Amino acid sequence: MEIEKKYRIKQLPENLDSYEKKIIEQGYLCTNPIVRIRRSNEDYILTYKSKFGIEDKQSQNACISNEVEVPLNETGYEHLKAKVDDHMIAKTRYIIPLTDGLKAELDIFREQLEGLYFVEVEFPSEEAASEFVPPEWFGEDVSRDKRFKNNYLATLDGYQEEMFQ
Repeated sequence: MEIEKKYRIKQLPENLDSYEKKIIEQGYLCTNPIVRIRRSNEDYILTYKSKFGIEDKQSQNACISNEVEVPLNETGYEHLKAKVDDHMIAKTRYIIPLTDGLKAELDIFREQLEGLYFVEVEFPSEEAASEFVPPEWFGEDVSRDKRFKNNYLATLDGYQEEMFQ
């Protein structure tokens, strides 16, 4: 089960190059349930996400979904990439340590979504998500805002800041 919150950014953290980063490309084969392919550095992954079985357990503090990841090889990834709906998403993800063993995953988008960035935090429990106090550089909680969901972003031809105001 994945329990996460997503936030806008007030200001980017300093020294981003000092953090672990992943170069990510991802696309969607289906959005209900979500079937996604992703290349993260040199890893290739097929992900299935659904709300099945947890519809009645939605938290007010976080987005919760069932998530299964299966490794792919490069050939399988490229085959599926030709079948994705809409656009591939390109982003750089910075992994920034937070308190209590949590990590911020700061996504800075490239290509058609250049100029967009936000941060996600995954939690071990709903209680941890509820008690989370975001760092000063985090902005508004947009966990429930569909405009910040990657499967929605894949449908956009470009990024315009006013679309996210």
